[in-house]
Order: sequence, then structure tokens, then C-alpha cells
Amino acid sequence: MSEQMLEEKKDGFLDRQMTRRQFLKISGKSLAGLTISATMLNLFGCTQQEVDEGVVTTWATPTGLLVVNGARCVGCQRCEINCTLTNDGKCGAYISRIKMARNLHIHGKDGMYNQNFTYFPDTCRQCKTPACGEACPQHAIYADDRGVRVVDRDKCIGCGACHDACPWHMPTIDPETQKSSKCIQCGACVAGCPAGALQIIDWDEVTSAAQEIVEA
Repeated sequence: MSEQMLEEKKDGFLDRQMTRRQFLKISGKSLAGLTISATMLNLFGCTQQEVDEGVVTTWATPTGLLVVNGARCVGCQRCEINCTLTNDGKCGAYISRIKMARNLHIHGKDGMYNQNFTYFPDTCRQCKTPACGEACPQHAIYADDRGVRVVDRDKCIGCGACHDACPWHMPTIDPETQKSSKCIQCGACVAGCPAGALQIIDWDEVTSAAQEIVEA
């Protein structure tokens, strides 16, 4: 391979959009089975062991890379509290744009219950072609100037088509307002997590970390 071709390959790898596309391929999936560089592990705030155990998941979003480390989640539901207080002015796990309570599972063992909880914060995948938006009869789900898909509450009629269409049932109809809501990437969940289980990493930081790997 010529020096020019090597440079083009290197430039492509370091390109911001290329980095995003790489993460889009595994968006919403655990990183299990992947060997992550020390630079990236440090950026993600996790260990290779946690990656191998399948507790680290990433989502490629318009504003940055969302990293969820299930090993750090303590199940306090502070992410849901902060989300609904910030966006709705009230507390409610059901209407939270990040879903954690619904992923709490108590497993019985030999007929006796034990507190073997599985914690996992889950949220909107910000799909390139969102099923929720395509299903909405009012075209109330659109991409804002950041590229984040949000709900136009003035147009929303609370029919629930978005909830039913989403493979992960992320959009939720508030039983009080009869309006749908979904993640708008405000960062309230990240800011309120006392355990550091959630991060939104700017794409420039991800690209910078990738550049360090290539230049090393």
C-alpha cells in the first residue's frame, strides 16, 4: 500500500463522521467481545473486564456518544428523577425519558427470593430512520437543529402510535397531559447520576482519543 493510501486511510479513520459511523454499527449494543484501547477505556470510564462482562453499552447520538456502565449503576433511579423534574416539573419513573425502573428484575433461587438485581439505564436510540416518527399520524416527531429527534407537544395528540412503533417502547404518553415524550439529550440524567454510570461524550473527544491511538 502506498504512503498516500495509508494517509488517506488514516485520515478517514480520524474523520469525525467516520468515527460516528463506526459506533453507529454497534449503537445500543454492549461492547462485549471487543478489545478497547486504554485511551478509550479511560475516556469511557470503564475497564476491559467490565467490557468483557457485557455491562458497557454505547449509543451513537447526534450530540455525542452515550456510554452506560451497568456495573456502576446502583439502581437509585436518580436519573429518572432528574429527567422528569427537569422536563416535566414532577417525579415519575413511568414518564421518564430514561428507563431504569422497568429493568429491575428480582430472580428467585430454589423457591426463595433473593435480591439479585439487574440494573440497566435505557433510553432513546435516536434512530436514523425513527419508527416512532414514521408512525406518528401528526408528524409530531422531528429532528431539531442539533439533529436530535424530539416531540412537538403542540402537534402530539397522545395516540400512542410512537410508543407502539418503537422496538424498545421508549416514547411514553403522560397519563396526565396525554402528550408523548422522549429523550431530548438534555443531560439531566447524566448530571444526576451519583455513581457515574452514565456519560455523554462529545464526538470531538471520541475522535481525539482515536487520533491518540493512531499516533501512538
